[in-house]
Amino acid sequence: MFHTTPALTRQLSAMSSSIRFNPMFHRDSVPGNRDSSSSATSAQQAPEYAKVLRTETGLNKALQDMQYAVRGELVLRAHKLSHRLENGEKLPFSEVTYCNIGNPQSVGQNPVSFLRQSIAAVAYPSLLESEHFSSDIIKRAETFLERCKSVGAYSESKGVDFVRKRVAKAIEERDGYASDPDLIFLSNGASDAVKSILQITIRHSEDGVLIPIPQYPLYSATLTALSGRQVGYYLDEEHGWALSIDELKKSLNEARKQGTQVRAIVVINPGNPTGQVLSEENMKDIISFCEAENLVLMADEVYQNNVYVENKPFVSFKKVVCDMQSSVELASFHSISKGVIGECGLRGGYVELYNTEHEMNELLNKVCSISLCSNLIGQYAVDLMMTPPKEDEESFALYKKETDGIYNDLRIKAQKLCEGLNSLEGVTCNDSEGAMYLFPQIRIPRKAIEEAKNRGYTCADVLYCMELLEETGICVVPGSGFGQREGTYHFRTTFLPTREKIDHVVEGIRTFHDRFLRRYS
Repeated sequence: MFHTTPALTRQLSAMSSSIRFNPMFHRDSVPGNRDSSSSATSAQQAPEYAKVLRTETGLNKALQDMQYAVRGELVLRAHKLSHRLENGEKLPFSEVTYCNIGNPQSVGQNPVSFLRQSIAAVAYPSLLESEHFSSDIIKRAETFLERCKSVGAYSESKGVDFVRKRVAKAIEERDGYASDPDLIFLSNGASDAVKSILQITIRHSEDGVLIPIPQYPLYSATLTALSGRQVGYYLDEEHGWALSIDELKKSLNEARKQGTQVRAIVVINPGNPTGQVLSEENMKDIISFCEAENLVLMADEVYQNNVYVENKPFVSFKKVVCDMQSSVELASFHSISKGVIGECGLRGGYVELYNTEHEMNELLNKVCSISLCSNLIGQYAVDLMMTPPKEDEESFALYKKETDGIYNDLRIKAQKLCEGLNSLEGVTCNDSEGAMYLFPQIRIPRKAIEEAKNRGYTCADVLYCMELLEETGICVVPGSGFGQREGTYHFRTTFLPTREKIDHVVEGIRTFHDRFLRRYS
């Protein structure tokens, strides 16, 4: 049953009035009718069209309130500066160096041959006759196409069954525990899967999720869009961005006192933007905390192949949950955008559910079905990431050479940039144990803090990063966009540009930083 409201009544009245006097429908508009004055008059009386999608009242307030610093104000400014350079304008720098986002191939990382050749073969099957592709690539492509017919066709909502089974087998080989392909949902990058799980978790405006501070803004932005509550827990910078159970309890209890129904916790391992890798003991403590407090565990593990320290190998939460025989509901995320693959633009990822109820699994499938399915090339790329060439296969040697080279390059650049930052006055930076970022703390002079307020910036680290961009062309992200303890200032930078450009970044930040301190001392 539809019920009318005063607003709806007015709209219906306006609609009927418009139709009643519209020249298209009025008898006087018919050729041969003598008097057409009434149609002209009615046209003048038609109500003026009022814009529906307008800022004052017509746009979704939750979406307007979203903030996503990784592509925020500074990045928009960086794009404008880049366009000015392209148009021949002289600036203090010759190019913009984008260190704001984990987008490896945009700053010089070459795609992995095995992955690109495999994708070319399924995208244009005529290439299966090519002599340029190795036999294992051709065999893989033929098998994939037998199952899905074409990358231009829809798949099941949760993804191609054949791919999900291969992903499940790879997870089983990684963890030593069975994985159910029916609980693996392929997605357009891990971000889509994260948003779907949060969409299911948040029922109303009093529901909240524990998220790390600093955190990847995907979580805060999505919670804002869903009108959910962000419950931040601070990581311990002085101890390498460690995750403290006492801090979790403190944040949880404070949120509950304010009426928040905390339903889940997000753990990013390796960390973004902080680069720490959790120990297995710490992970057990987190799982025990989830058990005690009835929390869903959302494990963001997209950087699992970006670990640069030997004494802290990546261990999945799925493995630790199984080791502990825990009943905690777990959603684990992975992506082709990171690791050594770095295929951000192909948009491929997945979420694996564990210990979840049948109704939850069915609801996620329903959410996925609204978008029909994730893109097929991204799905195939997930398969290729999870099941790389074996030693006895023709493409293995080149694959290993390329991926080892990318990994070693990332490790060296992380160390070089970290050492450069720690050499600056008033800057401290923890080592990057994993991921693609450094998150240095910067001590900002009082005059600079006042100047930031005068310019209307939300935080003084925005001033620092904006002036860094304007003077050097180096684009980083203010720490305030990720969250930080009050009274501290940071920025996030990737170490993805080439080694030569990393040298330029180190020198550029050093020169700017000295100038910044003199300017505001």
